[in-house]
Amino acid sequence: MKVIANEDSCGVLVVGASAAGLATVEALRRKGYQGGLTVLGAEPHLPYDRPPLSKQVLSGVWDPERAHLRPQAALSALDAEFVLADPAVGLDPAARTVHTASGRALRADTVVVATGLRPRMLSGQANLAGVHVLRTLDDALALRADLLASSRLVVVGEGVLGAEIAATAHGMGLEVTMAGPQPAPMASQVGPLVAELLAELHTERGVRLRLGAGVSRLSGHRGKVTGVRLDTGEVLPADVVVVAIGADPATEWLAGSGLRTANGLVCDSHCRAAEGIYAVGDVARWHHDRLGISLRLENRTNAIEQADTVAANILGDDQPYRPVPYFWTDQFDARIQVHGVLPAGAEVTITDGDLASRRFVALYRHGGRVTGVLGWNMPKQTRLRRQEVIDALPDLAPALR
Repeated sequence: MKVIANEDSCGVLVVGASAAGLATVEALRRKGYQGGLTVLGAEPHLPYDRPPLSKQVLSGVWDPERAHLRPQAALSALDAEFVLADPAVGLDPAARTVHTASGRALRADTVVVATGLRPRMLSGQANLAGVHVLRTLDDALALRADLLASSRLVVVGEGVLGAEIAATAHGMGLEVTMAGPQPAPMASQVGPLVAELLAELHTERGVRLRLGAGVSRLSGHRGKVTGVRLDTGEVLPADVVVVAIGADPATEWLAGSGLRTANGLVCDSHCRAAEGIYAVGDVARWHHDRLGISLRLENRTNAIEQADTVAANILGDDQPYRPVPYFWTDQFDARIQVHGVLPAGAEVTITDGDLASRRFVALYRHGGRVTGVLGWNMPKQTRLRRQEVIDALPDLAPALR
């Protein structure tokens, strides 16, 4: 791998060695771009996949190397320079120059921002050993090492990531407690009907649920976490705590750039933040012109699809990005897939399968219009129902506001 000088230039500079960043590079080459490509990464690792971190990597079913998105030969074939372990600390949009922590100044004709997210933390958690977040490969490996030496885990957070970690850790033999203010796992993402089924699934498998109350603070002794105190006064004993209370777009390095950041790097319908500056993946907040609203999506599918659109626009196309929102999660033996949006108070109709067998497809309606489809262990039938969401796409805006 070539060493980049303190000042260098290229055709396209991708800031973020993420799935979205790599997908942008691959799409550019696939579409015939022959100019110089540089990928700047904050971590020391080549691009890897994040969804397996909370499941296969954490459990040890996969070696860490298996999470890498491409083998070295495939990366070499892209003829791109990877500059790793050197976070971006500033951007001059007019000069298309990115400044890094080591003092490099990387110039480009086009800059693509793919810096992803930073996990939120609880007050005081940095001062206690045994408290973890899970965003990076190193996070997953550090958490796994602590879990293997422990018996009691408390997961603070009942969203997708928290529920996946709880399921994985229980499968590793730990006593697991999930805590958070929602009444059931993923209640705000999937609504009460499916959230209650998830609560039943976790309870049946042995996960202890302490939901419906916030966390007031972490307890510790001699610098090591010992428990989680809830707003109710109950203390949940713990050898290890995982904080999974969401994440924020990694845009702090753009302060002073003049670019607009508001829950992400704000872009137009073509994912362009300024002339020659684009954004992809979790960090991008763009105008969805069919919905008429600004949107930011956090999932692997969006990263790939958005990268393809950005690559096309860098090469001169005029493509607005108009995806159907999508996410999935695997917990125990349940695979849940969601297309569209599932607004609070939506009317839910089971169209295929049944709840009792935990194999079903549910349509969500808001104001009489289809807004989303959820499938539980019925992937084929869920994909077929996706077309109903596509047909209703212009009507989804009220459900997203």
